[in-house]
Amino acid sequence: MLTLLNLLSAVALLIWGTHIVRTGILRVYGSNLRHVIGQNVSRRMFAFVAGIVVTAMVQSSNATAMLVTSFVGQGLMTLTPALATMLGADVGTALMARVLTFDLSWLSPLLIFLGVIFFLSRKQTRAGQLGRVGIGLGLIILALQLIVEAAAPITHAQGVKVIFASLTGDILLDALIGAVFAMVSYSSLAAVLLTATLAGAGMISLPVAVGLVIGANIGSGVLAFLSTSMQNAAGRQVALGSLLYKLIGLLLVIPVLDPLVAWMDSLNYSAQELVIGFHLLYNTLRCFVLLPTVGIMARFCAWLLPEREHLNGAIKPRHLDPTALQTPGLALANAVRETLRIGDLIDNMLVNMRDVLHGKQTAMTQEMRTLSDDVEVLYSSVKLYLAQMPREDLSEQDSRRWAEIIELAINLKLASDLIERMLRKVQQQKTAMRRSFSEDGLEELSGLHSQLIDNLRLGLTVFLSADPQSARQLLREKRRFRAQERRLAHAHVSRLQRKVLQSIETSSLHLELIADMKRLNSLFCSSAYVVLETSEIGALQLDDAVDTHHSP
Repeated sequence: MLTLLNLLSAVALLIWGTHIVRTGILRVYGSNLRHVIGQNVSRRMFAFVAGIVVTAMVQSSNATAMLVTSFVGQGLMTLTPALATMLGADVGTALMARVLTFDLSWLSPLLIFLGVIFFLSRKQTRAGQLGRVGIGLGLIILALQLIVEAAAPITHAQGVKVIFASLTGDILLDALIGAVFAMVSYSSLAAVLLTATLAGAGMISLPVAVGLVIGANIGSGVLAFLSTSMQNAAGRQVALGSLLYKLIGLLLVIPVLDPLVAWMDSLNYSAQELVIGFHLLYNTLRCFVLLPTVGIMARFCAWLLPEREHLNGAIKPRHLDPTALQTPGLALANAVRETLRIGDLIDNMLVNMRDVLHGKQTAMTQEMRTLSDDVEVLYSSVKLYLAQMPREDLSEQDSRRWAEIIELAINLKLASDLIERMLRKVQQQKTAMRRSFSEDGLEELSGLHSQLIDNLRLGLTVFLSADPQSARQLLREKRRFRAQERRLAHAHVSRLQRKVLQSIETSSLHLELIADMKRLNSLFCSSAYVVLETSEIGALQLDDAVDTHHSP
């Protein structure tokens, strides 16, 4: 019992080491991997090589599958090069299995020792995350050694011999068991390495090991397909195509499997080397043979899983891909794009508000209510998406960007509520009291409103680009807006002194709208302070002094 527990714990350590390497690489090079996969893949061979490189770095074809399906689901990559990338990912997994079977026992303690030092001393830096990767690689090598040691005494157990004796080399049964094992271990790489170890220990025959290896590949395809169940049709098409390619590989290898195994058995190599060699040869030949068919497979998958129209018109988040949460750079970029969509909705609300002020439409049309509801949906989605990110593992820069995104999302939600209240005030004034603004008052409000829209757009630009020059310009526009607001308030009081009837009737509403626009302007200009908080302390202090001096 203790021996079996040692074997299971060694397998668990192997899976955990693979997970640490994958997450460490994604957190350090996530944006670069996105560039490698998402760019220069118009040619199939480039996409194929990109899949090999990325999978070799993250130690998992499942991680590559999540990245690729995410890009396709967001429209950053088309289906055909995505399928070519997935074929390259299968070859990358086979290459890493070959590398990890070398005698690297001396490297394991060195990687763990150095990795722990860097990770604990510089946890939030790139060096610290690379130390995390070193720990993962050291654990993988250590786990392989423990698997070999734990499997040795098991081979002498009578019950274990009976279990493995039931595997007679039936390719379909062996493939099914291999697929199940890959799904349970959540790693085809772990399944292949353990199969090679068991074959080397003499616990399973070579035909059985070959069947388990083929099944492990299929299991990884099933895992990738299941992990895309919550994505749109485009993302699921990639995983479906990858799974079909693995099943096609099984059908292609069945007719030649017996003579191939007989030829391998005649070679002067250990069983472990033969299993790893078969895995590399099988995936390489299968992927190169099927690479020219990615266009046909893309059309077939699009036919099997077509895009469906939404049954209702409710807005849905486009960029908040849950599979990117383990990669802070990608997740934050997704949240930025979705937050900018909220900004576009606020822009539309302000444009419609201009028509309301001029009496071109009723204050609260169905379009305005829809825009307000859409802002609520996207704001809640962004907030929940950011809440799912593991903040303790974020670097200082990513943590600061996380705070910027949530702050802007909150400000835009507050702006939406404020605009809605402003429209209700106008509606009550025009419909219930049947009053309208004076000609001069309406012109003043329209000018201030146009300046407000310009500041919103400039604020979104500053948030996206983090350009200090644009941020300083935004602060200047904020001060100019406040000076304009005070001037208009004084002009309104002057009309009251002249006893202009329309100004007297709408005085409260007029001043309240000016004050509300002032609040909106402050919300829109807040992104400038984030950009300049470190490099422009003087500018911030000056702006604060101006605000204090003119505060009512």
